[in-house]
Amino acid sequence: MVHLSAVRARGRLASYQQAIGAVLAANRATFARLHASGTLFSPEGVRAGRDLLLAHQHLLRVVALLQRLSARTHLRGPTALARLEGVCRELDRLLERSSALAERTGTHLGRMAGH
Repeated sequence: MVHLSAVRARGRLASYQQAIGAVLAANRATFARLHASGTLFSPEGVRAGRDLLLAHQHLLRVVALLQRLSARTHLRGPTALARLEGVCRELDRLLERSSALAERTGTHLGRMAGH
């Protein structure tokens, strides 16, 4: 018997894993641009780099949590699905924050390039 909730949960996990991979790659690229431009060594650049690093660390923790969640449970039952829902809400928040930080950093880099 196939539980549709488990199938949906697995699809959701796969979607998040792709989104996380894209955000982690974008954060690494933004950090590399901060470093290559020398902006990383300015007060604003240090703050932006620290924010990107923090967002990166949070996302890595969520990746580990998602891996444990999918490995330890079969994503069936109300407890497993409720835990997944909580993780997904946290992940949405972290992805949004990380994207905002990367966008702010990109704007800062654009201003620095204009000078």
